[in-house]
Amino acid sequence: MDQKPIKIGLIAELTGPLSFMGIANANLTTMLVDDINARGGLLGRSVQVVIEDGETTDSVAKARTAKLIDVDKVDLVVGGIYSSTRQAIKSEAVARGRTLYIYTEQYEGQENDPLIFCTGPVPAQQVEPLIPWIMKSTGAKKFYLPSADYIWPHLLNKAASRVVRANGGAIVGEEYFPLDTVDFRRTVQQIMASGAEVVFNTLVPPGLTPFLDELHKAGFGKRGGTIICTYFDENFFNLVPSEQIEGLYSCLDYYQELDDPFGRALLRRYQDRFPGSAMLTAGSGCTGHYRAIKMWEAAVDEAGTVERDAVIRALDHARISEGPGGPAEMVPSQHHVRMNMYIAQARDGRFRVVKNLGPIDPNERALSDEFQPSTAG
Repeated sequence: MDQKPIKIGLIAELTGPLSFMGIANANLTTMLVDDINARGGLLGRSVQVVIEDGETTDSVAKARTAKLIDVDKVDLVVGGIYSSTRQAIKSEAVARGRTLYIYTEQYEGQENDPLIFCTGPVPAQQVEPLIPWIMKSTGAKKFYLPSADYIWPHLLNKAASRVVRANGGAIVGEEYFPLDTVDFRRTVQQIMASGAEVVFNTLVPPGLTPFLDELHKAGFGKRGGTIICTYFDENFFNLVPSEQIEGLYSCLDYYQELDDPFGRALLRRYQDRFPGSAMLTAGSGCTGHYRAIKMWEAAVDEAGTVERDAVIRALDHARISEGPGGPAEMVPSQHHVRMNMYIAQARDGRFRVVKNLGPIDPNERALSDEFQPSTAG
């Protein structure tokens, strides 16, 4: 193989409140790159992943991305979990470095840049099918929205509020808190007093666990209340006592319970390679990382080069025939992925799939002509 490797720069939250997610993302990316090299690399060249710890801190992620661009001179940047982290990475990788960036986490949608592709679910794939199904299944009408104060909760809540009202429901409370907030006694009192039947949660660690503890102690679940958290996956049974999230609903592109031979085999291989480490799950962004690496690999193969614009043109219609949760394909001109989606409920310490929604379009805005990569710098 050519001595000069193709380089992927990965920003992974290896430390900080989201380390249980970031470590899994780094593990899976490493495994997938090793697979590529075991098959002879790409275009006759080895592939190297350069992993930087974003530390669950946006300023750190920004600085580490600058290092990937300026020192390592990577061909692709992948990663970031919080949407605010995506923006920090974008400022260095895209706005300044003019480098292809793939964001892998489920998020609020609306990212619209010719150099950015998004491989996680968006509101049209989570909120829009989940909320009407829950309202119909439970009869609930009153929703309370406790939220972290950054872009993802604000925009997800807008989508949720629109869907709730369109289906005859009401928002009885909506609050935003700094990420380091840990005292939610007043908010839980307000939730209980409001008559809320559903808590649509967009609080994130570290505030997540004290909030759920307070809500459980207040008896929200015992009185028949329902919790929705779109990003919850199997990891969260290790973060909170299972009784605190018994009955909680989530909507993601993969759950470990799925009876899918490919997903089962990938999970076994991951667990054998990284025993006792962070789990391969959808909410962690692992499935988005899988799609990112495999679609990028296919795009480079098709383009016959790692030249940015050629890869973007191929990535615009990339697809994979199998993956965790099923096949997936990039929707041309949207830079987002059509993928299978599932509604799951927490029962007895595990997530059980209660509805297979099938493949759902992201319905994101198409990039206009002036945003095509050839004019992107």
